[in-house]
Amino acid sequence: MREKWLTPPIIVKELGKYIIGQDDAKRAVAIALRNRWRRQKLPPKLRDEVAPKNIIMIGPTGIGKTEIARRLAQLAQAPFIKVEASKYTEVGYVGRDVESMVRDLTNVAVHTVKMEMMKKVREKAKRLTEERLLNILLPLPQSTSISHKGGELEEDERIKKAKNTRKRLREKLKNKELEDRLIEIKATDKFTPMIEIFSSAGVEQMGMNFQDLLGDMLPKRPRDRKAPIKEARQIILEEESQKLIDKDKVMEEAIGRAENSGIIFIDEIDKVAGGGGVDKIDVSREGVQRDLLPIVEGTTVATRYGAIKSDHILFIAAGAFHAASPSDLIPELQGRFPIRVELNRLTQKDFERILTEPDTALIKQYQALMKTEGIQLTFEESAIKEIAHLASLVNERSEDIGARRLYTVMEKLLEDISFNASKMRRKSLTIASSYVKKRLKDIVESEDLSRYIL
Repeated sequence: MREKWLTPPIIVKELGKYIIGQDDAKRAVAIALRNRWRRQKLPPKLRDEVAPKNIIMIGPTGIGKTEIARRLAQLAQAPFIKVEASKYTEVGYVGRDVESMVRDLTNVAVHTVKMEMMKKVREKAKRLTEERLLNILLPLPQSTSISHKGGELEEDERIKKAKNTRKRLREKLKNKELEDRLIEIKATDKFTPMIEIFSSAGVEQMGMNFQDLLGDMLPKRPRDRKAPIKEARQIILEEESQKLIDKDKVMEEAIGRAENSGIIFIDEIDKVAGGGGVDKIDVSREGVQRDLLPIVEGTTVATRYGAIKSDHILFIAAGAFHAASPSDLIPELQGRFPIRVELNRLTQKDFERILTEPDTALIKQYQALMKTEGIQLTFEESAIKEIAHLASLVNERSEDIGARRLYTVMEKLLEDISFNASKMRRKSLTIASSYVKKRLKDIVESEDLSRYIL
Protein backbone atom coordinates (compact mmCIF):
# COMPACT_ATOMS: atom_id res chain seq x y z
CA MET A 1 0.00 0.00 0.00
CA ARG A 2 1.14 3.52 -0.77
CA GLU A 3 -0.31 4.88 2.46
CA LYS A 4 3.17 5.31 3.93
CA TRP A 5 3.56 8.67 2.24
CA LEU A 6 -0.19 9.42 2.26
CA THR A 7 -0.39 11.64 5.34
CA PRO A 8 -3.76 13.32 6.01
CA PRO A 9 -2.65 16.75 4.63
CA ILE A 10 -1.38 15.09 1.42
CA ILE A 11 -4.61 13.08 1.06
CA VAL A 12 -6.70 16.27 1.42
CA LYS A 13 -4.48 18.01 -1.13
CA GLU A 14 -4.78 15.13 -3.62
CA LEU A 15 -8.57 14.97 -3.19
CA GLY A 16 -8.67 18.74 -3.76
CA LYS A 17 -7.49 18.18 -7.35
CA TYR A 18 -10.85 16.61 -8.16
CA ILE A 19 -13.33 17.72 -5.47
CA ILE A 20 -14.06 21.38 -4.74
CA GLY A 21 -14.85 22.31 -1.13
CA GLN A 22 -16.15 19.74 1.39
CA ASP A 23 -13.06 20.13 3.62
CA ASP A 24 -14.70 18.43 6.63
CA ALA A 25 -15.48 15.29 4.62
CA LYS A 26 -11.98 15.22 3.11
CA ARG A 27 -10.40 15.49 6.58
CA ALA A 28 -12.60 12.68 7.94
CA VAL A 29 -11.75 10.21 5.16
CA ALA A 30 -8.06 11.22 5.24
CA ILE A 31 -7.83 10.37 8.95
CA ALA A 32 -9.73 7.10 8.40
CA LEU A 33 -7.32 6.08 5.64
CA ARG A 34 -4.23 7.04 7.64
CA ASN A 35 -5.50 5.04 10.62
CA ARG A 36 -5.54 1.94 8.44
CA TRP A 37 -1.82 2.36 7.74
CA ARG A 38 -1.16 3.05 11.44
CA ARG A 39 -3.05 -0.13 12.36
CA GLN A 40 -0.74 -2.22 10.12
CA LYS A 41 2.23 -1.01 12.21
CA LEU A 42 0.77 -2.23 15.52
CA PRO A 43 1.68 -5.55 17.21
CA PRO A 44 -0.60 -8.40 16.01
CA LYS A 45 -2.45 -8.66 19.33
CA LEU A 46 -3.44 -4.98 19.33
CA ARG A 47 -3.89 -4.79 15.54
CA ASP A 48 -6.89 -7.12 15.63
CA GLU A 49 -8.60 -4.96 18.25
CA VAL A 50 -8.44 -1.70 16.26
CA ALA A 51 -11.65 -1.46 14.26
CA PRO A 52 -12.09 0.90 11.30
CA LYS A 53 -14.02 4.10 12.07
CA ASN A 54 -16.85 3.92 9.55
CA ILE A 55 -18.24 7.17 8.17
CA ILE A 56 -21.69 8.47 7.20
CA MET A 57 -21.74 11.38 4.72
CA ILE A 58 -24.89 13.49 4.83
CA GLY A 59 -25.83 15.90 2.07
CA PRO A 60 -27.86 16.40 -1.12
CA THR A 61 -27.05 14.74 -4.43
CA GLY A 62 -24.28 16.05 -6.68
CA ILE A 63 -21.99 17.55 -4.03
CA GLY A 64 -19.15 15.01 -4.16
CA LYS A 65 -19.96 12.18 -1.71
CA THR A 66 -19.30 9.33 -4.14
CA GLU A 67 -16.36 11.11 -5.77
CA ILE A 68 -14.58 11.52 -2.42
CA ALA A 69 -14.82 7.77 -1.69
CA ARG A 70 -13.83 6.78 -5.25
CA ARG A 71 -10.78 9.05 -5.36
CA LEU A 72 -9.76 7.92 -1.88
CA ALA A 73 -9.69 4.29 -3.04
CA GLN A 74 -7.61 5.26 -6.10
CA LEU A 75 -5.11 7.09 -3.88
CA ALA A 76 -4.68 4.09 -1.58
CA GLN A 77 -4.81 1.62 -4.50
CA ALA A 78 -7.35 -0.25 -2.41
CA PRO A 79 -10.15 -2.57 -3.58
CA PHE A 80 -13.28 -0.42 -3.83
CA ILE A 81 -16.91 -0.96 -4.75
CA LYS A 82 -19.93 1.33 -4.73
CA VAL A 83 -23.29 -0.22 -3.92
CA GLU A 84 -26.79 1.17 -3.49
CA ALA A 85 -28.51 0.20 -0.26
CA SER A 86 -31.90 0.34 -1.99
CA LYS A 87 -30.94 -2.63 -4.23
CA TYR A 88 -30.72 -5.04 -1.31
CA THR A 89 -33.52 -6.95 0.36
CA GLU A 90 -33.62 -8.77 3.67
CA VAL A 91 -33.12 -12.53 3.77
CA GLY A 92 -36.29 -14.30 2.64
CA TYR A 93 -37.15 -11.78 -0.09
CA VAL A 94 -36.21 -12.31 -3.74
CA GLY A 95 -33.27 -10.02 -4.53
CA ARG A 96 -29.66 -9.40 -3.56
CA ASP A 97 -28.55 -10.19 -0.04
CA VAL A 98 -26.13 -7.83 1.69
CA GLU A 99 -23.32 -10.42 1.84
CA SER A 100 -22.97 -10.11 -1.94
CA MET A 101 -21.26 -6.71 -1.46
CA VAL A 102 -18.33 -8.48 0.25
CA ARG A 103 -18.21 -11.04 -2.57
CA ASP A 104 -18.19 -8.21 -5.12
CA LEU A 105 -15.33 -6.50 -3.26
CA THR A 106 -13.35 -9.77 -3.31
CA ASN A 107 -13.90 -10.12 -7.07
CA VAL A 108 -12.52 -6.60 -7.56
CA ALA A 109 -9.48 -7.40 -5.38
CA VAL A 110 -8.76 -10.63 -7.28
CA HIS A 111 -9.02 -8.88 -10.64
CA THR A 112 -6.70 -6.05 -9.49
CA VAL A 113 -4.04 -8.41 -8.10
CA LYS A 114 -4.24 -10.61 -11.20
CA MET A 115 -3.68 -7.59 -13.47
CA GLU A 116 -0.70 -6.49 -11.34
CA MET A 117 0.92 -9.93 -11.42
CA MET A 118 0.31 -10.29 -15.16
CA LYS A 119 2.05 -6.94 -15.65
CA LYS A 120 5.12 -8.28 -13.81
CA VAL A 121 5.43 -11.30 -16.12
CA ARG A 122 4.52 -9.33 -19.26
CA GLU A 123 8.05 -9.33 -20.73
CA LYS A 124 8.46 -13.09 -20.35
CA ALA A 125 4.96 -13.62 -21.76
CA LYS A 126 5.89 -11.46 -24.77
CA ARG A 127 8.87 -13.70 -25.54
CA LEU A 128 6.72 -16.84 -25.26
CA THR A 129 4.07 -15.22 -27.47
CA GLU A 130 6.69 -14.46 -30.10
CA GLU A 131 7.81 -18.09 -30.10
CA ARG A 132 4.25 -19.33 -30.48
CA LEU A 133 3.63 -16.97 -33.39
CA LEU A 134 6.84 -18.15 -35.08
CA ASN A 135 5.82 -21.79 -34.61
CA ILE A 136 2.51 -21.02 -36.31
CA LEU A 137 4.13 -19.08 -39.18
CA LEU A 138 7.05 -21.46 -39.70
CA PRO A 139 7.35 -24.58 -37.52
CA LEU A 140 10.88 -25.97 -37.19
CA PRO A 141 11.26 -29.32 -38.99
CA GLN A 142 11.74 -32.24 -36.62
CA SER A 143 15.22 -33.73 -36.77
CA THR A 144 15.34 -37.47 -37.36
CA SER A 145 18.47 -39.59 -36.98
CA ILE A 146 19.55 -40.79 -40.41
CA SER A 147 22.36 -43.36 -40.57
CA HIS A 148 24.14 -42.33 -43.73
CA LYS A 149 26.22 -39.19 -43.72
CA GLY A 150 24.57 -37.58 -46.75
CA GLY A 151 21.15 -37.78 -45.12
CA GLU A 152 22.43 -36.16 -41.90
CA LEU A 153 24.01 -33.28 -43.82
CA GLU A 154 20.80 -32.78 -45.77
CA GLU A 155 18.79 -32.69 -42.51
CA ASP A 156 21.16 -30.18 -40.86
CA GLU A 157 20.98 -27.94 -43.92
CA ARG A 158 17.17 -27.99 -43.84
CA ILE A 159 17.03 -27.01 -40.14
CA LYS A 160 19.68 -24.33 -40.66
CA LYS A 161 17.68 -22.83 -43.53
CA ALA A 162 14.47 -22.86 -41.45
CA LYS A 163 16.27 -21.14 -38.56
CA ASN A 164 17.51 -18.37 -40.85
CA THR A 165 14.01 -17.87 -42.21
CA ARG A 166 12.62 -17.77 -38.67
CA LYS A 167 15.25 -15.16 -37.77
CA ARG A 168 14.01 -12.92 -40.59
CA LEU A 169 10.39 -13.56 -39.57
CA ARG A 170 11.25 -12.66 -35.96
CA GLU A 171 12.61 -9.30 -37.13
CA LYS A 172 9.47 -8.67 -39.16
CA LEU A 173 7.30 -9.53 -36.16
CA LYS A 174 9.26 -7.12 -33.95
CA ASN A 175 8.95 -4.37 -36.57
CA LYS A 176 5.17 -5.02 -36.85
CA GLU A 177 5.46 -5.72 -40.60
CA LEU A 178 3.11 -8.74 -40.57
CA GLU A 179 0.28 -7.34 -38.46
CA ASP A 180 -2.47 -7.91 -41.04
CA ARG A 181 -1.50 -11.45 -42.06
CA LEU A 182 -4.19 -14.01 -41.17
CA ILE A 183 -3.10 -17.01 -39.13
CA GLU A 184 -4.93 -19.89 -37.49
CA ILE A 185 -4.62 -20.17 -33.72
CA LYS A 186 -6.04 -22.40 -31.02
CA ALA A 187 -7.77 -20.19 -28.46
CA THR A 188 -9.00 -21.86 -25.29
CA ASP A 189 -12.32 -20.80 -23.87
CA LYS A 190 -14.39 -22.25 -21.08
CA PHE A 191 -18.12 -22.32 -21.64
CA THR A 192 -20.15 -22.25 -18.45
CA PRO A 193 -23.94 -22.07 -18.79
CA MET A 194 -25.58 -19.28 -16.80
CA ILE A 195 -27.78 -20.93 -14.18
CA GLU A 196 -29.69 -19.10 -11.47
CA ILE A 197 -30.87 -21.05 -8.44
CA PHE A 198 -33.31 -19.76 -5.84
CA SER A 199 -32.71 -21.06 -2.36
CA SER A 200 -32.55 -19.94 1.25
CA ALA A 201 -28.76 -19.63 0.91
CA GLY A 202 -29.17 -16.76 -1.56
CA VAL A 203 -29.27 -16.65 -5.32
CA GLU A 204 -25.68 -15.50 -5.83
CA GLN A 205 -24.09 -18.02 -3.47
CA MET A 206 -25.84 -21.12 -4.81
CA GLY A 207 -25.59 -20.03 -8.44
CA MET A 208 -21.90 -19.21 -7.99
CA ASN A 209 -21.02 -22.56 -6.42
CA PHE A 210 -22.93 -24.55 -9.02
CA GLN A 211 -21.30 -22.67 -11.88
CA ASP A 212 -17.84 -23.23 -10.35
CA LEU A 213 -18.63 -26.95 -10.11
CA LEU A 214 -19.72 -27.05 -13.75
CA GLY A 215 -16.66 -25.04 -14.74
CA ASP A 216 -14.36 -27.65 -13.20
CA MET A 217 -16.27 -30.52 -14.79
CA LEU A 218 -16.28 -29.02 -18.26
CA PRO A 219 -12.78 -29.09 -19.78
CA LYS A 220 -11.26 -26.12 -21.53
CA ARG A 221 -11.95 -26.49 -25.23
CA PRO A 222 -9.26 -25.33 -27.66
CA ARG A 223 -11.05 -23.68 -30.53
CA ASP A 224 -9.52 -23.08 -33.95
CA ARG A 225 -10.01 -19.57 -35.22
CA LYS A 226 -8.47 -17.31 -37.82
CA ALA A 227 -7.24 -13.89 -36.80
CA PRO A 228 -4.74 -11.27 -37.98
CA ILE A 229 -1.39 -11.40 -36.17
CA LYS A 230 -2.19 -8.11 -34.42
CA GLU A 231 -5.25 -9.67 -32.75
CA ALA A 232 -3.68 -13.12 -32.29
CA ARG A 233 -0.73 -11.60 -30.43
CA GLN A 234 -3.07 -10.16 -27.77
CA ILE A 235 -4.99 -13.45 -27.37
CA ILE A 236 -1.78 -15.50 -27.00
CA LEU A 237 -0.19 -12.89 -24.71
CA GLU A 238 -3.21 -13.10 -22.40
CA GLU A 239 -3.02 -16.91 -22.33
CA GLU A 240 0.73 -16.98 -21.66
CA SER A 241 0.43 -14.35 -18.91
CA GLN A 242 -2.31 -16.37 -17.23
CA LYS A 243 -0.08 -19.49 -17.29
CA LEU A 244 2.86 -17.66 -15.70
CA ILE A 245 1.06 -16.28 -12.64
CA ASP A 246 0.51 -18.30 -9.48
CA LYS A 247 -3.27 -18.44 -8.92
CA ASP A 248 -2.87 -19.41 -5.24
CA LYS A 249 -0.69 -16.35 -4.60
CA VAL A 250 -3.23 -14.16 -6.43
CA MET A 251 -6.04 -15.38 -4.17
CA GLU A 252 -3.95 -15.07 -1.01
CA GLU A 253 -2.89 -11.50 -1.82
CA ALA A 254 -6.40 -10.51 -2.94
CA ILE A 255 -8.04 -11.85 0.23
CA GLY A 256 -5.48 -9.95 2.33
CA ARG A 257 -6.18 -6.71 0.47
CA ALA A 258 -9.96 -7.10 0.60
CA GLU A 259 -9.87 -7.78 4.36
CA ASN A 260 -7.37 -5.08 5.37
CA SER A 261 -7.64 -2.38 2.69
CA GLY A 262 -11.10 -2.84 1.15
CA ILE A 263 -13.51 0.09 1.02
CA ILE A 264 -17.26 -0.41 0.51
CA PHE A 265 -19.23 2.73 -0.31
CA ILE A 266 -22.93 2.26 0.53
CA ASP A 267 -24.92 4.95 -1.26
CA GLU A 268 -28.61 5.78 -0.68
CA ILE A 269 -28.40 4.59 2.92
CA ASP A 270 -31.29 6.96 3.74
CA LYS A 271 -33.58 4.94 1.44
CA VAL A 272 -33.55 2.03 3.90
CA ALA A 273 -34.05 4.26 6.95
CA GLY A 274 -37.49 3.66 8.48
CA GLY A 275 -39.86 6.60 8.44
CA GLY A 276 -41.72 5.44 11.53
CA GLY A 277 -44.37 3.50 9.61
CA VAL A 278 -45.27 -0.14 10.06
CA ASP A 279 -46.14 -1.08 6.48
CA LYS A 280 -44.37 -3.84 4.58
CA ILE A 281 -41.93 -1.51 2.83
CA ASP A 282 -40.63 -0.19 6.16
CA VAL A 283 -40.39 -3.72 7.57
CA SER A 284 -38.30 -4.73 4.56
CA ARG A 285 -36.08 -1.69 4.97
CA GLU A 286 -35.49 -2.42 8.62
CA GLY A 287 -34.64 -5.99 7.63
CA VAL A 288 -31.91 -4.70 5.29
CA GLN A 289 -30.51 -2.63 8.17
CA ARG A 290 -30.49 -5.69 10.43
CA ASP A 291 -28.72 -7.72 7.74
CA LEU A 292 -26.14 -4.94 7.36
CA LEU A 293 -25.28 -5.02 11.06
CA PRO A 294 -23.11 -8.19 11.12
CA ILE A 295 -21.38 -7.23 7.84
CA VAL A 296 -20.37 -3.79 9.16
CA GLU A 297 -19.57 -5.07 12.65
CA GLY A 298 -17.50 -7.96 11.31
CA THR A 299 -18.44 -11.40 10.10
CA THR A 300 -17.11 -14.14 7.82
CA VAL A 301 -18.55 -14.30 4.31
CA ALA A 302 -18.09 -17.34 2.05
CA THR A 303 -16.82 -16.44 -1.43
CA ARG A 304 -15.59 -18.50 -4.35
CA TYR A 305 -12.01 -17.61 -3.33
CA GLY A 306 -12.40 -18.59 0.32
CA ALA A 307 -13.76 -17.10 3.54
CA ILE A 308 -13.47 -13.29 3.86
CA LYS A 309 -13.62 -11.49 7.21
CA SER A 310 -15.30 -8.09 7.06
CA ASP A 311 -13.95 -6.94 10.46
CA HIS A 312 -11.47 -4.44 9.00
CA ILE A 313 -13.21 -3.39 5.79
CA LEU A 314 -13.89 0.37 5.82
CA PHE A 315 -17.56 1.21 5.22
CA ILE A 316 -18.48 4.68 4.01
CA ALA A 317 -22.24 5.29 3.86
CA ALA A 318 -23.89 8.28 2.21
CA GLY A 319 -27.36 9.67 1.75
CA ALA A 320 -29.27 12.86 1.09
CA PHE A 321 -31.56 12.28 4.11
CA HIS A 322 -34.33 14.48 2.70
CA ALA A 323 -37.29 12.46 4.03
CA ALA A 324 -35.38 10.79 6.85
CA SER A 325 -32.52 11.58 9.19
CA PRO A 326 -29.58 9.47 10.44
CA SER A 327 -31.47 9.03 13.72
CA ASP A 328 -34.16 7.08 11.78
CA LEU A 329 -31.64 4.26 11.24
CA ILE A 330 -31.87 1.53 13.87
CA PRO A 331 -29.65 2.43 16.87
CA GLU A 332 -27.34 -0.57 16.38
CA LEU A 333 -26.51 0.52 12.82
CA GLN A 334 -26.00 4.12 13.90
CA GLY A 335 -23.42 2.85 16.37
CA ARG A 336 -21.51 1.09 13.58
CA PHE A 337 -20.93 4.46 11.87
CA PRO A 338 -19.33 6.60 14.60
CA ILE A 339 -18.14 9.41 12.30
CA ARG A 340 -20.76 11.66 10.70
CA VAL A 341 -19.91 14.40 8.24
CA GLU A 342 -22.37 16.88 6.81
CA LEU A 343 -21.40 18.10 3.36
CA ASN A 344 -22.19 21.68 2.32
CA ARG A 345 -24.45 22.74 -0.52
CA LEU A 346 -22.49 24.11 -3.45
CA THR A 347 -22.46 27.88 -4.02
CA GLN A 348 -21.98 29.89 -7.21
CA LYS A 349 -18.28 30.31 -6.35
CA ASP A 350 -17.97 26.52 -5.99
CA PHE A 351 -19.54 26.07 -9.44
CA GLU A 352 -17.00 28.50 -10.97
CA ARG A 353 -14.16 26.48 -9.46
CA ILE A 354 -15.71 23.14 -10.50
CA LEU A 355 -15.89 24.37 -14.11
CA THR A 356 -12.21 25.31 -14.29
CA GLU A 357 -9.96 24.05 -11.46
CA PRO A 358 -9.99 20.20 -11.36
CA ASP A 359 -7.68 18.27 -13.68
CA THR A 360 -10.75 16.89 -15.45
CA ALA A 361 -12.89 20.05 -15.19
CA LEU A 362 -16.09 20.19 -17.24
CA ILE A 363 -14.91 23.02 -19.48
CA LYS A 364 -11.66 21.16 -20.21
CA GLN A 365 -13.72 18.12 -21.20
CA TYR A 366 -15.84 20.09 -23.69
CA GLN A 367 -12.74 21.81 -25.12
CA ALA A 368 -11.13 18.39 -25.68
CA LEU A 369 -14.32 17.05 -27.32
CA MET A 370 -14.47 20.00 -29.74
CA LYS A 371 -10.76 19.70 -30.50
CA THR A 372 -11.48 16.30 -32.08
CA GLU A 373 -13.48 18.24 -34.69
CA GLY A 374 -10.63 20.73 -35.13
CA ILE A 375 -12.43 23.51 -33.21
CA GLN A 376 -10.61 25.63 -30.63
CA LEU A 377 -13.20 26.44 -27.95
CA THR A 378 -12.48 29.29 -25.51
CA PHE A 379 -14.58 30.48 -22.58
CA GLU A 380 -14.35 34.05 -21.32
CA GLU A 381 -14.17 34.47 -17.56
CA SER A 382 -17.47 36.38 -17.59
CA ALA A 383 -19.11 33.45 -19.44
CA ILE A 384 -17.92 30.98 -16.78
CA LYS A 385 -19.37 33.22 -14.04
CA GLU A 386 -22.67 33.46 -15.93
CA ILE A 387 -22.89 29.66 -16.35
CA ALA A 388 -22.22 29.18 -12.61
CA HIS A 389 -24.79 31.87 -11.74
CA LEU A 390 -27.51 30.30 -13.91
CA ALA A 391 -26.82 26.77 -12.61
CA SER A 392 -27.01 28.04 -9.03
CA LEU A 393 -30.24 29.93 -9.79
CA VAL A 394 -31.96 26.88 -11.28
CA ASN A 395 -30.87 24.78 -8.27
CA GLU A 396 -32.49 27.31 -5.95
CA ARG A 397 -35.77 27.49 -7.89
CA SER A 398 -36.20 23.79 -8.54
CA GLU A 399 -34.67 20.61 -7.10
CA ASP A 400 -31.07 21.06 -5.91
CA ILE A 401 -29.02 18.45 -7.77
CA GLY A 402 -25.68 20.03 -6.99
CA ALA A 403 -22.86 20.01 -9.56
CA ARG A 404 -24.87 17.71 -11.84
CA ARG A 405 -26.86 20.84 -12.81
CA LEU A 406 -23.74 22.05 -14.63
CA TYR A 407 -24.01 19.08 -17.02
CA THR A 408 -27.52 20.05 -18.09
CA VAL A 409 -26.63 23.75 -18.41
CA MET A 410 -23.48 23.06 -20.44
CA GLU A 411 -25.24 20.59 -22.75
CA LYS A 412 -28.01 23.10 -23.48
CA LEU A 413 -25.50 25.92 -23.94
CA LEU A 414 -23.32 24.04 -26.46
CA GLU A 415 -26.10 22.10 -28.19
CA ASP A 416 -25.91 24.04 -31.50
CA ILE A 417 -22.11 24.04 -31.57
CA SER A 418 -21.97 20.27 -30.89
CA PHE A 419 -24.57 19.57 -33.56
CA ASN A 420 -22.89 21.63 -36.31
CA ALA A 421 -19.23 21.10 -35.28
CA SER A 422 -18.37 18.76 -38.18
CA LYS A 423 -19.40 21.27 -40.88
CA MET A 424 -18.26 24.52 -39.24
CA ARG A 425 -15.82 26.66 -41.22
CA ARG A 426 -14.74 28.71 -38.24
CA LYS A 427 -12.18 26.74 -36.28
CA SER A 428 -11.93 29.12 -33.33
CA LEU A 429 -14.93 29.93 -31.13
CA THR A 430 -15.13 32.11 -28.04
CA ILE A 431 -18.05 31.74 -25.64
CA ALA A 432 -18.93 35.13 -24.14
CA SER A 433 -21.41 35.92 -21.36
CA SER A 434 -23.77 37.47 -23.95
CA TYR A 435 -23.96 34.11 -25.76
CA VAL A 436 -24.70 32.32 -22.47
CA LYS A 437 -27.51 34.76 -21.66
CA LYS A 438 -28.93 34.50 -25.17
CA ARG A 439 -29.00 30.68 -25.12
CA LEU A 440 -30.30 30.21 -21.57
CA LYS A 441 -32.10 33.42 -20.50
CA ASP A 442 -35.61 32.41 -21.62
CA ILE A 443 -35.33 28.93 -20.11
CA VAL A 444 -34.02 30.19 -16.76
CA GLU A 445 -36.63 32.96 -16.49
CA SER A 446 -39.54 30.57 -17.10
CA GLU A 447 -39.85 28.25 -14.12
CA ASP A 448 -41.87 25.73 -16.14
CA LEU A 449 -39.24 25.57 -18.87
CA SER A 450 -36.31 25.34 -16.45
CA ARG A 451 -38.09 22.58 -14.52
CA TYR A 452 -38.40 20.37 -17.60
CA ILE A 453 -35.37 21.39 -19.65
CA LEU A 454 -32.70 22.18 -17.07
